Parts: sequence; structure tokens; C-alpha cells
Amino acid sequence: MMALHRLYKSLPLAGRWLAAFAMLLAASAAQAADAAVTSPALFGIPVDFILFAATLLGVALFHHYVLQVALAGLATIATYKILFTGFKTGAGLAGFGVHMAHEWVLLANLLGLLVGFALLARHFEDSGVPEVLPKLLPEGWLGPFMLLVIIFVLSGFLDNIAAALIGATVAASVFKRKVHIGYLAAIVAASNGGGAGSVVGDTTTTMMWLDGVSPLDVVEAYIAAAVALVVFGIPAALLQHKHMAISRDFQAAHHIDWARVGIVVFILVAAIVTNVTVNLKFAAMAEHFPFLGAAVCIALLVAVPLRKPEWSLIPGAFKGSVFLLALVTCASMMPVEQLPPASWSTALALGFISAVFDNIPLTALALKQGGYDWGFLAYAVGFGGSMLWFGSSAGVAVANLFPEAKSVGQWLRHGWFIPIGYVVGFFALLAILGWHPHEKHKEGPAAAVQVQKVVPADSPTPAPVGAPGYQ
Repeated sequence: MMALHRLYKSLPLAGRWLAAFAMLLAASAAQAADAAVTSPALFGIPVDFILFAATLLGVALFHHYVLQVALAGLATIATYKILFTGFKTGAGLAGFGVHMAHEWVLLANLLGLLVGFALLARHFEDSGVPEVLPKLLPEGWLGPFMLLVIIFVLSGFLDNIAAALIGATVAASVFKRKVHIGYLAAIVAASNGGGAGSVVGDTTTTMMWLDGVSPLDVVEAYIAAAVALVVFGIPAALLQHKHMAISRDFQAAHHIDWARVGIVVFILVAAIVTNVTVNLKFAAMAEHFPFLGAAVCIALLVAVPLRKPEWSLIPGAFKGSVFLLALVTCASMMPVEQLPPASWSTALALGFISAVFDNIPLTALALKQGGYDWGFLAYAVGFGGSMLWFGSSAGVAVANLFPEAKSVGQWLRHGWFIPIGYVVGFFALLAILGWHPHEKHKEGPAAAVQVQKVVPADSPTPAPVGAPGYQ
């Protein structure tokens, strides 16, 4: 044990953070009372989690080779489970194949959204709108703070990936691409926090809505998210203003390409309409086809005759997407079958866990278990992924635009105000409204039937149709 302690002390800050996250994951696994798959353990920690934690540590320590580390981790975990433990869906290669058949819709949606919104962000950048915004934003540090507020508001009715990419694109323009890593972390946090209280703002809240949770039970997450926005937004804005102030050129004439603006609006509307329509009318079909990712890609192709997208961005966006997909797949194979008893402290811990663990199965398990205050859970799993650059799909998308953000150590060092904002926001909500668990949230037999099709009771990972927050 002393040797392990010395090893832990020798790790950099990023490594210690991820080690702490691994311990939280292990605590959740240890309290699982009805695991369908028995996994060998080392020091009481399932080997699956040790392999996953090693993958995350590799991402933290070798940030120049994150894709290689993620793929190596995926290959190792998949091989281990095929040879030794099997999956909930069966043993060996057959079980792995069935497992991936359950996961492919989520992965395809993620791929379509990340690549599609990368092209959308370039349309927005080339439209000329970001060059006009410096005239509209306040002077001083209030300028970058107001930009975070705009991202926060946009994320309430847009996909959080789109809101983050639009915000990052604007920041690249108004700050002449001199965007501080701490401010990039704040952009991601603003987009994730802004979607936490809206049932169309994040995949996890959409899942709750589909499961019968009232949108009014989720909207209270905005109290915590708004407090967190102030807590992390002010220091982030001050940091960015010191690093690079808003560049203003009142004499230059800026041309707005309204065709590209129209394309951006068209793609976003297509995503929103598809999300809402599929959720309300074709929820059962969403388990079998990636409607949202396909809708974004189709909208891009339809707009090609008007303006061609920057096709050269696809390889980079695809590479960044594969990294996230590898981590999501690793997380889906972890033997988490049950969460600790529902309480505000469990919800608080889930926020930290969601920074390294896919928040979609966490949310599915919480819905199956019941007994949560859904506003707290929505805030925790929605905002928590902001603490690491790969903790949410919005973070990965922003890091694809700014590769310098792909460093866990730098993200934690300069984005220290994100976890502080998370904790302060959580306890502000607890102090203002208190913890009020909802034991029964289903609204009749019809809702129950719909939920059984969208979130299978025997699977920790549903097939969501909203925008993912790998949180």
C-alpha cells in the first residue's frame, strides 16, 4: 500500500484527478448488488475499471497521443472482456457483437454530430457574423463574460455541441485566435450548463423527458447552472481579458454572407426539429437508427449547391470524433449495473464521475433506480463533464478547433474554476430548493411502454436521440 501511495504522490495533478475519479467509479461498482457479470477484482476494484483508469491516465499523461492511447485502451478492454468476463449480452465475440449492435446508434449519432457541427462552425465563421460581434459585446472583461452568457442561453434550445462550437468560433474571431485554455474550458462549461435545465438541450435531459420526468422537474437545474456560470464565468472572463482583449475595428466594413447564415440556421433547425419529432413520434425507431446525426449530415449536403462546406476539415474532425467514440465504447463495457442509494451526495459524486464516464448509462441507471431529485441529477451529469476536455462531446468538439486544449493538466490548471463552480452551484440549489426525490415519475402506461422501448431495462446504455453530453 505504501508503494501505491508513493506512486500516487509521484503523479502530476492530472493523474491524481483521474485516479480520484477511478476511485469514485470503483466505489460505485463495489456497491452493485445485482451485477449480471462477475468481474475479477484487484484490491477490491474490478479489473475492468483498472484498465479503464489506466486508459484515462494514459490520455492525461500522453496528450500528444490521445487517439492512440484511447484505441489501445479500447482494444485491451475489449480483448479482456471477450476472453475472460464476457458482456451482459453474452460471452466471447458473439457477446461483443451484440453489445456493439446496441451501441452503434449512439456512436453514429456522435460521429454525425461532431463532424457535421465542425463544418457548420466553419460556415458560421465564414459568414462574417463573428467579425461584427465585437461591436455588440461590452468593453473590458464584461465582453468575454457576456459571450459565455450567450453560449449558455443558446445551449438551452440548441445542441450543446453546436452552442460550444459557435461560441468557440466567435471567440476565435474576437480574440484573434488568442483564446486562453481556461476560457475554452469556460465555453464548454457554459454550453453544458446551459443545456442542463432544458429537455431539448442535452441527451441526458431528453432521456429523462422520454422516461416520463416532467420538464418542470428538470428546469430547476438552471438555478445551479446560473450560479456556476457566475462563479466560473467571471474569473474566466478576467483571465481571457488579461490574455487577449476583444479586438475592435470600428472603421472596417464587414460583409455578412447571409447565405451562410441561412445554412447555419437551416442545419440547427433541422437538428432541433428532428430531435423533438423523433422523441415524440418515433421514439421506438430511434433505438435502431441515428436520426439526429443523419439529419445534420443531410442538411449539410442539401445546402451544398448554395455554399460548399470546408471539406478539408473532415479528417481532423473525424480523428477527434474517433477518440471520443473509443472512450464512450470503453465506458459502455464497464460492469456498472447499479448506482449507490439515491441521495444528494450520490448526485454530487455522479457529476465528478461523469467527467470520465459516459453520462448516458449513468442517467439510464438513475432513471431505472428512481429516488432522485431530477433537477439535481440533470445538473450533475450535464455540467460535470466540463471538468475535463474529453469529459463531454462539447469539450472534444472545441478541442478539435483548438488542439492546444488537449491537455488534461493544462485544462485542470487553468480551468480550476470549473469544479469550484460545479460544487458551489450544486450546494446553492440544495440550499434554495432542498433535496426532493421523485419516487414515481412515469405518467401512465403509455409512457411506461415508450420508455421500455427507448431505455431497455436490461441494458445500462439506452439508444438516445438527442445531442450527447459525454459528460
